[in-house]
This record gives sequence, C-alpha cells and structure tokens, in this order.
Amino acid sequence: MSYDKTALINRYRWYELVGIYAGIALFLTFVLAPFVEGFLVSLKPLSQLFSSPYRFFPENGSFDAYITMWDSVPGFARYIFNSFFISTIATVVVLILVVPASYAFARFEFKGRGQLLAAFLAVNMFSGAVLLIPLFRLMRSMGVLNTYFAMIVPGVAFLIPSAIWLLRTYMMRIPRELEEAAYVDGAGYFYTFRRVILPLATPGIAVVAITTFIGAYAQQFIFALTFNSKTEYMPLPIGLFAYFGRQEVIWNELMAASFVGITPAMIVIFFLQRYLVSGLTAGAVK
Repeated sequence: MSYDKTALINRYRWYELVGIYAGIALFLTFVLAPFVEGFLVSLKPLSQLFSSPYRFFPENGSFDAYITMWDSVPGFARYIFNSFFISTIATVVVLILVVPASYAFARFEFKGRGQLLAAFLAVNMFSGAVLLIPLFRLMRSMGVLNTYFAMIVPGVAFLIPSAIWLLRTYMMRIPRELEEAAYVDGAGYFYTFRRVILPLATPGIAVVAITTFIGAYAQQFIFALTFNSKTEYMPLPIGLFAYFGRQEVIWNELMAASFVGITPAMIVIFFLQRYLVSGLTAGAVK
C-alpha cells in the first residue's frame, strides 16, 4: 500500500489556504487583543488612560510603571513567590495522586469504578464558593488557618477530578500489548508501570502538570481571602487587589504587575512544553 507523502497543508488550494489563515488570524486577534491592550496600558501614564479621544498606542510611553509598582505594594515580590510555591506544591501533590489513580481507572476493572468517575465529574460541577463555609470550618477545626496548607489542600481537591479524567483518557490509548509483553518477561505490575507506562505517558503527564499549575495559579484568590489573613502567606491575586485604591485604580501599575506576576507561570509552561514535544516523538519500540 502506497501513501501520499505530500504535506497536508500543500493539498489545499490557494483560496482555501487564505480562508484557513484568515480564520487563524481572526482567532488570534480575539485571543491576544486583551494582552496587547493590557501591555500598552502598562506603558501609559495615568493621564492618558482616560483621555478623549482614546489613544490605543501610548504617547511618550515608558516602563516607569514596572518600577513604581514595587513601591506601591512593598510585598509584591513575596506575593509572587507565594503563588509560585503554592502552585508548585499543589501540582506535585496532584501528580503523585493522579498518575497511579489514572492508571488504575484505565486498566483495572473493579467495583464502583464508574460511580467514582461520575463522582469526580460531579465534584467539578460545584464552585469553590459554594463550599467555602464548610471548608473554613474544617480548616479551623484542624488549626491550619493562616498557613500555606489551608490554600494548597482545597486547590488540590478541586484539581484532582479533572486531572484524573484527562490522564486516564491518555493512558487508555497506550497499547495493552506492551504491558502483556512485560508480564511475559516476568515483570510485575509496579515494574511495568514504572518502566513501560510512565515513559509512554510523559506527554499526558506534562499536559496534566501544565493545566494543574495554571489552575492552581488562577484559583488562589478566593481561598486566600477566606482562609488567610496574614500578609506573609498572601498569593499574587491578593497583591494585585492592593492596586485598587479607595479613590482610584492605578491601572498602569496594575497591568505591569499582572505581566510581572504571570512570568513564573510562563517560564514553567515554556520548559514543560519541551517535554511535551519530546514525549510525542518517543516510540514504544526500538
């Protein structure tokens, strides 16, 4: 059987390519426009933000807001560290729990498996705000309020269900024949899981790590506001909220702080993306 090795993009006619690229450009415009506008706002002085007519590009723009933002909120660097620390620990805990659980749900038949998977979906239907009061009482009874623990545990609990569903779907695509071949050679379940399944599941694990880290980085505001009152444990969203003054909002510094605050998350995504590419090109057979 012969296969057409022509690149897929070369099979389209010119007007079809124009439509494809136009659609991609339109999509990227809607996705990137808020970020571009936010970056331009960070370069403008406050006097230009509400000028009429509105100017999209700044006049005599500067990066002064990226310097003065540190003085407006003195503990901002601590807020960034807290967010990164909380998200990293939450991601590690989720992966430790989700990777073996996803393999079990993908490979083994046991009583109540379908009900548990349905329960995981049901958990995602509840907003974190609905459970704030019972979670607060639980954290208070455990004596962990005003600690990192009080913000990490609820985040992990809400991130585990979606992570299990995502990684389970990926592990179901791994051929069972590879495991059976390892069993024939005398390998046990744990050895097969560690030496056969984990290397092949690297792309899926990387995707789960990225989505979990982003989710943990984004959902800290409501938990920090409820379970923590100490400045030294406050995450980034609370630090950004400090730029909302009683009389006015310092929009240029707020936008500058937002871009500085997401830098650690972008660095993590950048390095994990390398493992995604290498994992997708890895084969199961030498």
